[in-house]
Amino acid sequence: MKVKYLFLAAFLILITCKNAEYTVEPVDNPPFKPNVEFLGFEDLGHPGFQNLINKYKLDTIFHGETDELQRILLLRQWIKSVIKIDDFGDPYPGGGSAEGILDAALEGTGFHCGHFMKVQNGIMNAYGYVTRTLGAGPGVMGGPDGHHGINEIWLNDYNKWFLSDAKYDHHFEKDGIPLSALEVRDEYLKNKAADIIKVKGPGRIPTDKDPETGTSKERSAQTYTWIEYHTHNDMFTAWPDHETLLSMFADDYFNNNTWIWGGNPHWAYDKPEFMRLVQERDAIDWTPNTIGSEIQIEGDVAMIKLTSETPNLKEYQMKEGLSGDWQQVEDSLSVDLKRKRHELYFRIMNLAGVTGPEHKIVISQN
Repeated sequence: MKVKYLFLAAFLILITCKNAEYTVEPVDNPPFKPNVEFLGFEDLGHPGFQNLINKYKLDTIFHGETDELQRILLLRQWIKSVIKIDDFGDPYPGGGSAEGILDAALEGTGFHCGHFMKVQNGIMNAYGYVTRTLGAGPGVMGGPDGHHGINEIWLNDYNKWFLSDAKYDHHFEKDGIPLSALEVRDEYLKNKAADIIKVKGPGRIPTDKDPETGTSKERSAQTYTWIEYHTHNDMFTAWPDHETLLSMFADDYFNNNTWIWGGNPHWAYDKPEFMRLVQERDAIDWTPNTIGSEIQIEGDVAMIKLTSETPNLKEYQMKEGLSGDWQQVEDSLSVDLKRKRHELYFRIMNLAGVTGPEHKIVISQN
C-alpha cells in the first residue's frame, strides 16, 4: 500500500512540475525614461568624429584606462590643457567648429566657454558617450548675470547625466556621485550648495575655491540657477547649420522669477518661438542607452519586447546568468523556459562599441 501512495505522490509532483506556471520576478533595474523632448542627435557615421580621434591622437590620452568616468575625465583634462581661456577674443578664428577651435588653440589662441563646450561635445561623442550642449547663468538683477556654455554627458555606469565643465575641468558630486546640472541647481536653491563638493581633474580633487579664478564652490553652483538645453543635440554633425532652439525646465522657480542676462531678461523671453517650456523633469532626465522591457509568458515560452532610446544604436545583446557570453539579439525575441529559473541580462551597444546599463529579467516557476 505504501508503494502505491508513493507512486501516486510522485505522479502528482510530475504533473505539477510539467504544468507549473512561470512568473516574472521583481528586480531593481535602472529606470527607463523615454525621450519626448529632444530633437536630433549626433551621427557617429560622420567622418569628422574619427578625424578628431586620428588627428589629435586622442587614444593616447587613456593610458589603458577602462573605467568610463576616468576616460571621460582624462579627455576633459586634455581639452583644458590644449585650450587656454580668453573670454574677450572676438572675433575668434576657427569658424566655430571643434576642429577649427583645436587647430587655433594649438597655435596659442584662447577661447571662451562656448568653444570649450563645442570641443568637449565633439570629442566625447566621437568616443560614443552621449553628450549634449547647454547654457546656464545665475541670472541676478544687479548681481552676477553672465552666461556659461557647458555639457552634460551620459554616464552608463551610473545611469545618469552629469555636468562636465571643460573650461575649468571640474564638476560637482554628492556622496561620490557626479551631479547633473539640474541636481546642482537643486542643491544651490536648497542651501547654496552646502551639501555638495566641486571636484577638479581626473583625480576628482575637492576644490572649494578655484585656484585659477578664485571662484568659490557656491558661486560656481549659482551658475546653474538658470539652464537652457539645446533641443537639437547635433551641434557637431550639423555645424554650421545647427538650429537654435532652447528647452527650459518650467518649475515654480522658473515661473516666478526672471532670468537676467547682461542686465536684461534673457533674449528668448521676447522670442518665444525659440523657447520650449518643459513641464516634466523626466523629459530633461531621459535615459539614453537604457532598456525597458515588456514580457508575456505563454506556457513555457517567454516573449520579450525590448525598448531603448539609444542614439546610434548598433544592437541589443543578451546573456544568460552572470557568467554567460553576450550574444546579439533582436528587440523582440522568444525564450524557451526549460529550467526552474531563468536569469537573463540585456544591454545595448552603440556604433562606437559603448555598452549601456544592464537590464535584468528573472523568470521562475511558481
